[in-house]
Amino acid sequence: MKRMISAALAGLIFGSGLIVAGMANPAKVLAFLDITGRWDPSLALVMAGAIAVALPAFAWAKRRERSLLGEAMQLPTSRRVDRRLLAGSLIFGIGWGLAGICPGPALVLAGSGLADGLLFLLAMLAGMALHSRLFRS
Repeated sequence: MKRMISAALAGLIFGSGLIVAGMANPAKVLAFLDITGRWDPSLALVMAGAIAVALPAFAWAKRRERSLLGEAMQLPTSRRVDRRLLAGSLIFGIGWGLAGICPGPALVLAGSGLADGLLFLLAMLAGMALHSRLFRS
């Protein structure tokens, strides 16, 4: 039960942060990505703030064997940059640049019933299923 409450609270805080920061607004994201036009640098501050919070949290987590809820820590150990990582990053970046939506904001948009969010979410799930089928991962 603690685990479900913690997950719900984390999701609520994350989703609220996306809304407040403007990350759930595809037009704002596209304006941030448009560096040759009417560039809106405000999301760079959001990203800097996220990094500032995440760095000490990950440093702390690396020194622990168990999470605050007693679960085993599962942090990535590989530092290898290979073709699959580069291809996935490229596909993600192209999708983000075209739609102005990435997975977290897609859940917020879909949860609020917006068609763009639902369509993105369905396409993302289809892509994940295709990847799973092709690569059996």
